[in-house]
Amino acid sequence: MPDGYVSYALDDADTLIVDEVVTADDGVDAALVRFVLGHDLVPQVLFKRMPVDHPLRWQLADFRAGQVTDDSEWLWVRLLDVPRALTARGWFADGELVLDVDDSFLGERGRYLLTVRDGKAECVPTGREPDLSLDVRDLGSICLGGTLPSVLVRAGHIRAHRVGVAARADALFRAERAPYCVHWF
Repeated sequence: MPDGYVSYALDDADTLIVDEVVTADDGVDAALVRFVLGHDLVPQVLFKRMPVDHPLRWQLADFRAGQVTDDSEWLWVRLLDVPRALTARGWFADGELVLDVDDSFLGERGRYLLTVRDGKAECVPTGREPDLSLDVRDLGSICLGGTLPSVLVRAGHIRAHRVGVAARADALFRAERAPYCVHWF
């Protein structure tokens, strides 16, 4: 079984266009990237899609040799069952948050106590005062770990009810890697 693959093509302008690099191993990823960057007689290599946190630019001899020209995402999440979605997710930090979640599209609002211990979450309805008030769309943005809650607080999308709660939410919702979808669907 292969450890990964890269798919690419050459265009008429002597540019090697990388469609995708797929692997779960950083060493294999680096080897595949070195392979396409080392292709003979090609003055330019274009990676069509890369995860936002990919280390490619840091792997170049000159960091400035790489340029980001497009930033698009193909992965959206809309949570219909907040407690079930949050308990199914993996967690990297322990902590507790009270989330006041509004879903204006479905006309629903719920307040949930999210408690994370040893990588497992419990999410139950509560009457406690909220730490964060947010729309279900914003909860979808932070759920996969690609957007920090503090960024959405600063943007005015999420309301933090206490000092320091955004940093606590950042620690809870962080992910090992940013979410990435190779193919749109």
